[in-house]
Amino acid sequence: MGTVLRRAAALFGNRPAILDREGNMTWSQYVDRVARAASVLNGLGVNAGERFGILSRNSFRHAELINAGYWLGAVPVPVNVRLAPPEIRYILDDAQCQLLVLEDRFLPLLDNETFAPWRDKALCVAAERSNTRSPQYEALLIDAGPAPIHQARQEDDALLLYTGGTTGRSKGVRLTHGNLIANGTQVALVARTYAEDRFLHVSPMFHSADCLGTAFTLVGGAHAYLSEFSGKNLLQAIETHRITVTMLAPTVIILTLQEPDFERFDLQSLRLMFYGSAPMAVEWIKRAMERLPHTGLEQLYGLTETAPILTAMTPEEHHHAIASGNHELLRSVGKPLVQVDLRIVDEDDREVPIGSVGEIVVRGPNVTKGYLGLPEQNAKTFRNGWFHTGDAGRVDAEGNLYLMDRLKDMIITGGENVYSSEVEAALYKYPGVHEAAVVGVPDETWGEAVFAVIVPAPGRTLREEEIIEHCRRYIGGYKIPRRMAFVEALPKSAMGKILKTELRKIYSGAK
Repeated sequence: MGTVLRRAAALFGNRPAILDREGNMTWSQYVDRVARAASVLNGLGVNAGERFGILSRNSFRHAELINAGYWLGAVPVPVNVRLAPPEIRYILDDAQCQLLVLEDRFLPLLDNETFAPWRDKALCVAAERSNTRSPQYEALLIDAGPAPIHQARQEDDALLLYTGGTTGRSKGVRLTHGNLIANGTQVALVARTYAEDRFLHVSPMFHSADCLGTAFTLVGGAHAYLSEFSGKNLLQAIETHRITVTMLAPTVIILTLQEPDFERFDLQSLRLMFYGSAPMAVEWIKRAMERLPHTGLEQLYGLTETAPILTAMTPEEHHHAIASGNHELLRSVGKPLVQVDLRIVDEDDREVPIGSVGEIVVRGPNVTKGYLGLPEQNAKTFRNGWFHTGDAGRVDAEGNLYLMDRLKDMIITGGENVYSSEVEAALYKYPGVHEAAVVGVPDETWGEAVFAVIVPAPGRTLREEEIIEHCRRYIGGYKIPRRMAFVEALPKSAMGKILKTELRKIYSGAK
């Protein structure tokens, strides 16, 4: 990845690399800062092969420090800023971080006794000088000379990202330089990236979705960063920086489309909008295509372990689905990227027939070499050269992948398998439903019962009877939720993914 940066400076030196309200930077200017940032990290005790934590919102400085890690041969560990102090401490300890980089707004964490070991191993990052005794990034950067680039190998760790934490301890996913470059190239092909592109980083930078930015660095495109999401902030950033491509979670798209001043912003520059990380109802896909007629929609599916993208459904396929009336295709996540092999297998790892549901297993150059310090988990998840995703899916005759559920989220009621995605798709067809999530809850008679948690559309009051009657038109009787709750909002992760584990905890005793 250091070589990728050096190449960008050599080939695209005078082109914009960073677009920011503090000022823009060319690739030559930016890579010079990256090389000097590598010296800062090294001066604070971080060496090649060692890890350092980053606790920060999205910003060019956050990206600069990740890239400085690549340049130095060290391994950045971006940490979810929404975690509780003990959860953050667990990640720092598990990763054996030598340094903790904090955006100034997170400096008060150092007052918490949980972070006592890092009080003397912290680096403050801010646009202006902060009132802290910790070393300050910009001040050190001024005096630093550029560090020599570390000659990393393809198989060397480049980035350590921690997954989940909603079902137990987070797992550190070891992404190599080869993983990141491979997926950057795969995404660049399917997105048709070019030097004139301007990519807006909206996904939190501790999330694997932010790795999509590699595709734009490879071709000399520019990067901009959104530190705080709101529909207005997103629309303003697109207009101000003339953004051409961005990646958004479905929740972000839905909120932005409902922004009262949506029509006031000039969004003509936006040629492509990736979406993924969670399902999006067909009705919202159609609404997005209607409100952004000049913007192509491209759905992506992947996991942190795959650096992160595995499949894509292109804008052309979206338009074909609408034009042909084949709206079922919009429930697909598309076809595997170049160099991704994908199979659907049963419990004995045997490939199932086309159209049958099984576990999605994949292999390719973008697949991680494993989890940090978890040999038993590695042996279970990586078998016979294939990564077992834990996702249930099926493939149609054209090779399109349809996600059914996480295997652990599948509901078995009265001996019948129910995939929550099918039930949710039926619920979303009802105009009074704004958002919905379906989980299994314990049931004395059936083992598990189908339970729906529904956010009504603004101004609507829903009743169980009307929901059940509506569902009869679309799904079999055993799939219809007979129990449900109507709520103002669903619990979600930083990427907008609905936390079904939390819903099961809340409603496991519901009658």
